Amino acid sequence: MEEKNLHRTTLLIALLFLLFGVFSYAQVFRKYSNEFLNLGADARAFGMGNNVVANVSDVNAGYWNPAGLTRVTESWQGALMHAEYFQSIAKYEYAAAAIPLNGGTEGTLGFSLYRFAVDDIMNTTWLIDAQGNIDYNKITRFSTADYAFMTSYAGNLFNDPNLSVGANAKIIYRHIGKFANAFGFGLDAGLQYRTQDNFYFGIMARDITTTFNVWAIKEKELNKLELDEETLNEAPEDKIELTMPKVKLGMAKKFDLYKKIGLLAEADLNFEFNRTNDLVSSEVISMSPSLGIELTYDNIVYLRAGFNNMQYETRFDNSRKLTIQPNAGIGFKYKGVTIDYALTNIGNSSVALYSNIFSVKIDMAEFNQ
Repeated sequence: MEEKNLHRTTLLIALLFLLFGVFSYAQVFRKYSNEFLNLGADARAFGMGNNVVANVSDVNAGYWNPAGLTRVTESWQGALMHAEYFQSIAKYEYAAAAIPLNGGTEGTLGFSLYRFAVDDIMNTTWLIDAQGNIDYNKITRFSTADYAFMTSYAGNLFNDPNLSVGANAKIIYRHIGKFANAFGFGLDAGLQYRTQDNFYFGIMARDITTTFNVWAIKEKELNKLELDEETLNEAPEDKIELTMPKVKLGMAKKFDLYKKIGLLAEADLNFEFNRTNDLVSSEVISMSPSLGIELTYDNIVYLRAGFNNMQYETRFDNSRKLTIQPNAGIGFKYKGVTIDYALTNIGNSSVALYSNIFSVKIDMAEFNQ
């Protein structure tokens, strides 16, 4: 027993050191990358305005807060999601699985895969030859795609089933046709605490080691023809991208309204360690609040709403307008299958484009009952 407590104490200390690293690195780097990993995962979360860091408790916790994976204890869960952006030009795919170890007593493992891509882009590198002749038959097509594979682990601290900690290790691969590709690596960490009276608290720190990408540029592919220096496609000199850490704090409360009707509400604070267009912004840190609710009937039908992305939009006349992104969603659950749908940015109220999100979740524990 003492050995287990020592092990869990070590995990907590390690998490605190990792969170301290967020603030240390924030004073040094000011670069962004891997924005596709900020989109989100799971239509339920999208419908609630991405406000789930405190209450998430299923396979999708690997993305939102790996500490929530400790709630997957009886059998494995799986999830799939499909979304389209920019009038279906860009496709976003997500798949995940969570596997409890020894009934969850030894923690829970999670695996997730992400792909964001734009396909069938025309490559006109060979369109015009050195003599200025145009040959449309030499037009080819390529894809630009971002991939991420994430491994998660979560366990309880101090033998307390209501206190859990989790971490992600992610490998990133990005490519732009034959022109360039990049590999990256990063870590996330999360913490959750639940009280007996249905209060939930959570913290998620992304890219705590400042996730990096190292690019390899194939200059020969950029300049197929022997052109003069004024017409050459110059490759960028900086081959390294750094993703700044982000921290999300959340508090949720579950209410029993009437017989089979329940309500879950969560409020989050989203922090970035840089100057942004968020509601509160400075050179060191920026912050914006967000809110989400979920109304349920008999754990079968779910209605969701939420807002996020509270930012100041700069207009053409240099005036600034505060914008808010509203979202809504619906879900249906039958036995171990849950199907969710979300519509983000209803009415195009913010600078973010609206999207239709579909996802499905399978919980094998409910099939085995």
